[in-house]
Amino acid sequence: MSAHDVHAMRQAVQRFLGSLDTGRRAAATAAFGSPERTEWSYLPGPRPGLPLAEMTSGQQELALALLDTGCGTAGARTARGVIELERIRRRLATGVDEIDGDRYWFRVFGDPGGADPWTWQVNGHHLAVHITVAGDAIAVTPSFLGAEPAMVLSGPQRGLRLLAEEEELGRALLADLAPHQRSIAITSQAAPDDVLTRNDPVADPGRIPRGLSCADMPASSKDLLERLVRRYFDRAPGWYGETCWRDVLDAGLDKVTFAWMGSDQRGQGHYYCVAGPTFLLEYDNTQDDANHIHSVWRDLRDDWGEDLLARHYAEHH
Repeated sequence: MSAHDVHAMRQAVQRFLGSLDTGRRAAATAAFGSPERTEWSYLPGPRPGLPLAEMTSGQQELALALLDTGCGTAGARTARGVIELERIRRRLATGVDEIDGDRYWFRVFGDPGGADPWTWQVNGHHLAVHITVAGDAIAVTPSFLGAEPAMVLSGPQRGLRLLAEEEELGRALLADLAPHQRSIAITSQAAPDDVLTRNDPVADPGRIPRGLSCADMPASSKDLLERLVRRYFDRAPGWYGETCWRDVLDAGLDKVTFAWMGSDQRGQGHYYCVAGPTFLLEYDNTQDDANHIHSVWRDLRDDWGEDLLARHYAEHH
């Protein structure tokens, strides 16, 4: 099944690139060895690549169809929701109904039609998707999704909420713990102002608190922890997320930890992280009166396809 999905992804990127004229294609492509392949940000501001704002409507449709192939069903809805929420944020900030185009940049590194590895990326405010492909295998991290505002408080879209499940599952897990378990899980009464690994090229698990081990949780909390982790893994194609979950189990579910920082009261700043031998998740909601979410999934073995590329080169070179 993965080979079929990777083939569909390859076709999607080739359709997108094939729709571009010479100038747009030059902006949208780079050599696989470019150092920019592992540079990223989730903050506002320009990026290298071709932005949606400079594409025709047909090219935009092809670009978003490519985005869908890298995110799976649930992840694609959320990723597109980030783009729509950014439009809402800009309208609320400026009072102008007609914004000047979507500021999300698409870029392809390497040749998706060749035998060598290649990468495609989408980057912009609160959205960072990085897909590395080698043969019929992929890697999908770093994967970042954010929401500002996390809940729309005014205007026609009032009540719209993005990343709600990421927040609610974290809250439910904390609430399910017994008092002595909560005292271990809550590592600070103050939440950090952002995810602690930021946009580091290599995520350092030593930067996050350890908290409570899954081994010390009751069965109900372990179930909530699984649902929380798999919610993040749902940002990838289904078969890939299932593979990541099997890797968690193989490495030992009891080694996974959960930590919370900040208040457990709604409307107040809070943060959590989940980490195991193979992965790291962070969620932060402290800015703008705790109505501004950052969330990230890092693979401690395969960010930017590092393990994937090592295996590919060992087998083929």
